[in-house]
Amino acid sequence: MKRILGISAFYHDAAAALIVGGEVIAAAQEERFTRVKHTADFPVHAIRYCLDEAGLTLDELDAVVFYDKPMLKFERLLETYYRNAPRGLSSFVKAIPVWVGEKLFFRKQLRDGLSQVGPYKRRKLKMLFPSHHLSHAASAFFASPYSSAAILTIDGVGEWATASIGQGSGNDITLLREMHFPDSVGLLYSAFTYYLGFKVNSGEYKLMGLAPYGNPQAEETERFASLIREQVVTIYEDGSIRLNRSLFDFETGLRMVHDRKFKRVLGVARRGVDDPLEQVHCNLALAIQQITEEIVLKMAQTARALTGASALCMAGGVALNCVANGKLQRAGIFEHIYVQPAAGDAGGALGAALAVSRMYFGEDPAPPEVGYDRMKGAYLGPSYSTKEIHRAMLRLKAVAEPRQSLDGLLDRVAALLDEGAVVGWFQGRMEYGPRALGNRSILGDPRDKEMQKKLNVKIKYRESFRPFAPSVRASDATTYFDLGTDRSPYMLLVADVKSAYRKALPADFFDRDLMDRLYVERSELPAITHLDFSARVQTVHEETNPRFSALLDAFAARTGVGMLINTSFNVRGEPIVCTPEDAYRCFMATEMDVLVIDDWLFLKTEQPGAEDRSAWQQAFAAD
Repeated sequence: MKRILGISAFYHDAAAALIVGGEVIAAAQEERFTRVKHTADFPVHAIRYCLDEAGLTLDELDAVVFYDKPMLKFERLLETYYRNAPRGLSSFVKAIPVWVGEKLFFRKQLRDGLSQVGPYKRRKLKMLFPSHHLSHAASAFFASPYSSAAILTIDGVGEWATASIGQGSGNDITLLREMHFPDSVGLLYSAFTYYLGFKVNSGEYKLMGLAPYGNPQAEETERFASLIREQVVTIYEDGSIRLNRSLFDFETGLRMVHDRKFKRVLGVARRGVDDPLEQVHCNLALAIQQITEEIVLKMAQTARALTGASALCMAGGVALNCVANGKLQRAGIFEHIYVQPAAGDAGGALGAALAVSRMYFGEDPAPPEVGYDRMKGAYLGPSYSTKEIHRAMLRLKAVAEPRQSLDGLLDRVAALLDEGAVVGWFQGRMEYGPRALGNRSILGDPRDKEMQKKLNVKIKYRESFRPFAPSVRASDATTYFDLGTDRSPYMLLVADVKSAYRKALPADFFDRDLMDRLYVERSELPAITHLDFSARVQTVHEETNPRFSALLDAFAARTGVGMLINTSFNVRGEPIVCTPEDAYRCFMATEMDVLVIDDWLFLKTEQPGAEDRSAWQQAFAAD
């Protein structure tokens, strides 16, 4: 029974994961502990947590595994600058000293990082380095419920690879085909993220959320899509692409694109970070989203042709594009699709450890006892005992209602939600990956037509156009949504709200101002129905989250609707909360009405200092 620690670090979304005997014991992102979103720092806190969860020391590990091969990345850096010389000299001058001073001595850097975790015998430690895309592939296939499957990984770039098609069978993964830097679907999408005024490596969700505001019938949208295909990226039938490198600056420069060249091609200037959103930006977002979906579907068709598999496993940052995933699900190319919930670089830590467990040590773990995959519902982070929560309450001077039975608590919360309250919901183990899945969540009533605006403006303090997802009982999912499955536990599939629940749009809908369209009531579930009648669905399953499932039951018993709005428990720029203190501070710093931490319920009106939110607010960098 091998004990393996996986690590991702130094680029973005640092994380750690621990595997024992092929079983996932613990996994967490470093940002949750340091409160620095997408931090690249060595995951000292996440590693300590993983070891504590298993009661292990560093000396008891059989291997420490890093999620890519740093020397191959250095090779790419050198070759890219050589190929483009003399362009990129300023970027080269900045990058090379860092690589020479740190990355060429990477093993030492890794050992020094582990020394911050605790003492250990350096010579005894086994260190292994699977490739970036193998780590992604392993995170999806070895965590999935399948014994054989096609594997598709798509992201910005690993060492050289930007996408790969593989085949998984038993304890083996074979990579069949790769696409190489600089041709990258992830970097293409990030380029448009940048051009539309959002932050690369965090604003891609905003671009995806903005796309439905585009008018699919507008000539401008069709023109943008045509221009992108003709002048920005060539798309081949197998899903591979070729970027027009003259338009992009990421190879050797300090930006994603050459702004003036992009403007010349598209006929629209880059949107500034604080510039207002206009219809032209929405139409451009829709065009690049459509292009991305086209590429993903072509790649999936190639994966099916190469492998003959009936199931597909996906990972890499582009696999977090849940709109594309939903289109792929409905396309029927594969009978079954599994997306790793921590599909981005954080999940590379888990994948690296799984790859070594299965492919290096040959471990063959028993089928999972809980849930349909090996991710335990993605509830892999820290939890807090009754004593720890009580101590936090004392430190914070928090005032809770008298504790009652679980049924009584759930009925009380369901009633408050039915009355329009916004509820911070904190329980059990923290989620691994970018989504809150019912343990570190903010909840609301999906029937409330004001709830979407309230959550964005008064709770999350973020752009008002951004949508919210429904968490629905698995048994009710196909009643409300054209999902094609009753299982979407990780909020990674977008599906249409069924026509029975929709309302007719006004004839002048697409002629209205962007914000006017946002507040048109589109369905009987207005708070979770996006402009194109879609929703990013999480199905809730009793076997992986009995308490959250029971809350949905209580809300359904009261309202007839087994569904709630579920958004991550944080404000804009802040990582999802980790500790009870994090949760209480976020609760007090916003206009949230109620906080539930395990068996305790806190009403905002009863808290000391509730009238002064500024005293609780913290500064976070813009996302």
